Amino acid sequence: MIMPLINGLKITLKHMFMKPVTLQYPDERPTPSPNFRGLHALKVSHDKAKCVACYLCPTVCPAKCITVEAGEDATHDKYAERYEIDMLRCIFCGYCVEACPVDALKMTGQFELANYKREDFIFVKERLLEKK
Repeated sequence: MIMPLINGLKITLKHMFMKPVTLQYPDERPTPSPNFRGLHALKVSHDKAKCVACYLCPTVCPAKCITVEAGEDATHDKYAERYEIDMLRCIFCGYCVEACPVDALKMTGQFELANYKREDFIFVKERLLEKK
């Protein structure tokens, strides 16, 4: 009768002096694993986005959350005039990153997506450009 009580007290005392596992989130930031698929970013090369508007990323996207419109510059090179990702529809599968032939898109370690308005979840090209 008393042995289960003593065993319970031993477990309680053992856990009382252990280091806590919980992070105090806003103050302590967790470090995501290297394989973590967070927010998207467009890579920059020579002061412009590397995207050549090949339409592979919206084609392979199972959630159909990527919108691309192509444009041409003075040298007749294609570029993404409009590039949007609807983060409310995105399932963070990473197919868009794998499909990109010029390695223009990557997934960062950012994971904070909180906003108050639905419009803030549509990431346009300027917001997706990689910060240096």
